Amino acid sequence: MTAPLADRMRPDTLDDVVGQRHLLTQGKALRTIIDSGRIPNLVFYGPSGVGKTTVARIIAQRSDMRLHKLNGTNASTADIKAVVEELDTLAGINGILLYLDEIQYFNKKQQQSLLEHIENGRITLIASTTENPYFYVYNAVLSRSTVFEFKPVEPPDVEQAVTRAFAFLEEEQQVPIHPEKGVTAHIAAACGGDVRKALNAVELCVLATPPAADGGRNVTLDTARQLAQRSAMKYDREGDEHYDILSAYQKSMRGSDPDAALHYLARLLEAGDLPSACRRLLVTACEDVGLAYPMIIPIVKAAVDAAMQVGLPEACMPLSDAVVLVSLAPKSNTAHNAYFAALADVQAGKAGPIPRQLQNKHYDGEDAAVKGQHYLYPHDYPGSWVDQQYLPDALRNAAYYVPGNNKNEQAYQAYWAAVREKYGK
Repeated sequence: MTAPLADRMRPDTLDDVVGQRHLLTQGKALRTIIDSGRIPNLVFYGPSGVGKTTVARIIAQRSDMRLHKLNGTNASTADIKAVVEELDTLAGINGILLYLDEIQYFNKKQQQSLLEHIENGRITLIASTTENPYFYVYNAVLSRSTVFEFKPVEPPDVEQAVTRAFAFLEEEQQVPIHPEKGVTAHIAAACGGDVRKALNAVELCVLATPPAADGGRNVTLDTARQLAQRSAMKYDREGDEHYDILSAYQKSMRGSDPDAALHYLARLLEAGDLPSACRRLLVTACEDVGLAYPMIIPIVKAAVDAAMQVGLPEACMPLSDAVVLVSLAPKSNTAHNAYFAALADVQAGKAGPIPRQLQNKHYDGEDAAVKGQHYLYPHDYPGSWVDQQYLPDALRNAAYYVPGNNKNEQAYQAYWAAVREKYGK
């Protein structure tokens, strides 16, 4: 079976790797480390198709060490044991370079089995992951490694790789290949910074283009649009990308930027993640608008109910209304802050008995020192307010809620200040 185009034309030198200038330009830390020939334990972190495996292979080629490649999705503890056993053979006399792809799929025990050999230097680990290593890689392994972040490749750099790919296929197939104007730029832009995805699109475009009269292939822009139209949608509901989009979605609404919020809403809905879009929208209405515009909560709830009822793609209509409304609404997180201040006291053990007048008791035992509950019913008093202790004794003077500087909360504050001044003792 023929290997994918991305594997067939994988670069052999660091200078041929597209993108990652912050890592691979002369004078940058990673480039200097690689050029030194003394390779420490490394963890490469970044999205798929941005050069992690390519750079690891180039490092391996420059090394005199025995190379082993494992993938966390299918490797087992037995595979690690087999690598370790080779240390005491002639094959491992110069040490072993272990390239472990997708290390996030290795459990803690599997990662621990490497520790001793990583620490004494007999195994040099180069691990790659698409997930945040500080969440997914065992701390002891992480502390013995240096993390380098690979970033999505910018379209101009991807376009270089796409142009090379068409030339590579032309030479490989010995037929002229003529991409129409705009084809390379479209593929480069549509791949979402994933070079592997861009190269796969190139190969598909050539395969989907019938031979011309001269035997060559004239790749049209329409063909490129059909085959690369959704490739920019990198979305894993269990991965970092999912949470990054949700975070940007909420922060854009909190920051009162409706354009950015709609952009992230579109990415969520295009990926089919309607529940996450609805849930985070409701959270934002409560957390970030809150008491500045309390009626926004039932309004957003109605929009969410409508979106869930009609489903995709029509769900975009009520949700876009709600997203713009939340973005433009005045903001207040006072209730949110007050709750977590109260929670902090609860978690710190600051509680104590509930005041007697608030307890759900309608009778006293024979041993009760004070008979009667003595609850003061506020509606029996002018202004429906009476001075009475509600917090436990240990927190009697605690204050969690601080009114926000908005029309609603200032009005509430003024009202109760007037009531307390008029009817207080």
